[in-house]
Amino acid sequence: MLNRRHLRIKVLQMLYTFYNQKESMDLKTANTQLLESVDLMYDLYLYLLLTFQEVKNASLSKMEDRANKLRPSFEDLNPNRKFVDNSIVESITNSNPLQDLCQRRNVNWKSDERQEIFRKLFIEIEKSEVYFEHMEAIENDFSNAKNFLVQLFRNEIANSPLVYNFFEEEEIRWMDDIDLACSMVIKTIKNTKDEGSFEFLPLYKDNDDEKEFITTLLKQTVAIDQESEKMIAELADNWELDRIAKMDVLLLKMAFAELQSFESIPTKVTINEYLEISKYYSTPKSNVFINGILDKSLKKMTKDKKIVKTGRGLKQ
Repeated sequence: MLNRRHLRIKVLQMLYTFYNQKESMDLKTANTQLLESVDLMYDLYLYLLLTFQEVKNASLSKMEDRANKLRPSFEDLNPNRKFVDNSIVESITNSNPLQDLCQRRNVNWKSDERQEIFRKLFIEIEKSEVYFEHMEAIENDFSNAKNFLVQLFRNEIANSPLVYNFFEEEEIRWMDDIDLACSMVIKTIKNTKDEGSFEFLPLYKDNDDEKEFITTLLKQTVAIDQESEKMIAELADNWELDRIAKMDVLLLKMAFAELQSFESIPTKVTINEYLEISKYYSTPKSNVFINGILDKSLKKMTKDKKIVKTGRGLKQ
């Protein structure tokens, strides 16, 4: 489920908070908050996954209102049920493991305010091209039903200002996670191979080391902090640290820690990851600066025998 780049960003955000609140925050607290932020991201994924059943409920409610009109038409009494009878939406609604998990984590759309979101959202969905074409199409096999849900989610749910504004007001940290959470929902739908195979993604996969990865990266970055600062100053032609962007310094510290602490991660992967992250979380010129420092640091740490790589991708 978890994307390594996004996990590195989570550690980066936690380190930024840690170094800015160093007098009031210890490493244990930072580690706890880091794990909580990953856990919170999982709640976002669950909220998004539940949107399908909520849109379905909004559709059913509208069907009921039409049928109860004083003089209902034939269409009011015999509505097109292609969407509400979608087998994957049925599987989400009827998945006891999913519903039980959401109940334990208090993830739901039950309040009147939240239900109003889906009442308004369904009005917009009914006007959409993707909905109209699906409801009018003759084909209604499992493959078409699945592809429709993916397009519906991409075009109408994930991009809905109603949904986006709710998440922004509910938890501001979700704004950094929403793209990944949406991609996880799409992956969940695409992974459903037939009507009985729906499974939602776990927070951590069995026998996975993602949790250990983020906690070790946080711990080791802090552990070699002074050593990293000294190396940055040396390799940056003795620039004073306060003249270097804070995010650049944090990214370099994390990269140094990762290069030295994870034997199975190729050096090329580590360097490329932090260069990519710098494009979004630092200054326009940071990419070139960080690349230069990492290139020099790699040579220095290799010479000092501080980097040891094993398995595939040895020092690559």
